[in-house]
Amino acid sequence: MARKRPTIADVCANKGKLQYTMMRTENWDELAAAEAAGIDMVSVPPDLMTDPRFRDVAPSLFAVPGVNFFDVGSTDDFIRWSFGMLKAGADAVYCSASLQTVKRLADEAVPVIGHVGLVPSKASWTGGFKAVGKTLETALLVWRQTKALEEAGAFSAEIEVVPADVASAISKRTSLFMISMGAGAGCDAQYLFATDVLGTNRGHVPRHSKVYRNLAAEYDRLQQERIAAFSELARDIKSGAYPERGHLVDIPKGELDQFLHALDAE
Repeated sequence: MARKRPTIADVCANKGKLQYTMMRTENWDELAAAEAAGIDMVSVPPDLMTDPRFRDVAPSLFAVPGVNFFDVGSTDDFIRWSFGMLKAGADAVYCSASLQTVKRLADEAVPVIGHVGLVPSKASWTGGFKAVGKTLETALLVWRQTKALEEAGAFSAEIEVVPADVASAISKRTSLFMISMGAGAGCDAQYLFATDVLGTNRGHVPRHSKVYRNLAAEYDRLQQERIAAFSELARDIKSGAYPERGHLVDIPKGELDQFLHALDAE
């Protein structure tokens, strides 16, 4: 039996009742794997979302196109962009822009997911790429960010690298559907990047991530096999071992003789 894609109403009704699974997928293979594995939600690049094949590959995934706000532009640009995403089949949009932008989107009935805690595009304001909420002052900051998003009309917020106890207390006190990225199981969804889960991230792996496979090693092995195959082909060409007769198309001898005669007569 095919899975039903969650609606905003479904997600909000299940707040506090279960943990949704959410994955950042960057390509078709990761997206198809998320669908087959029964992942509930995906964050995706906009160009994947707008491809006509998207819903054929991911019919049951609650899909959220996500980019940094400065890649979209002004509030008006964001509204136009969001309409395009919804038209393409998105279920909600991620927005780390201003509260004014969040409110404008919400006023147009665009389902908005905001961002609190460590917000990469605004990390300088909270001291860089590190946890937010380890002191009374910063924990209250995360709480106030959450309430501000709630008041602006967002239905959800990603809460990133916030102490689990702080995130849990906030999630219990807000109507927002809280998506945890490194903020513990006291929220409503757990969100990781496929590149970390699959072990294809060759850079810094965040503390909150869990690596389940080492596909980078497999890709390295496949690359060495590519190089070996290309090298063998090059040697065969230079030695005359390729092409063999079996790789070629023949012409009947009579036809060939006539062709050669015709060439000589030209």
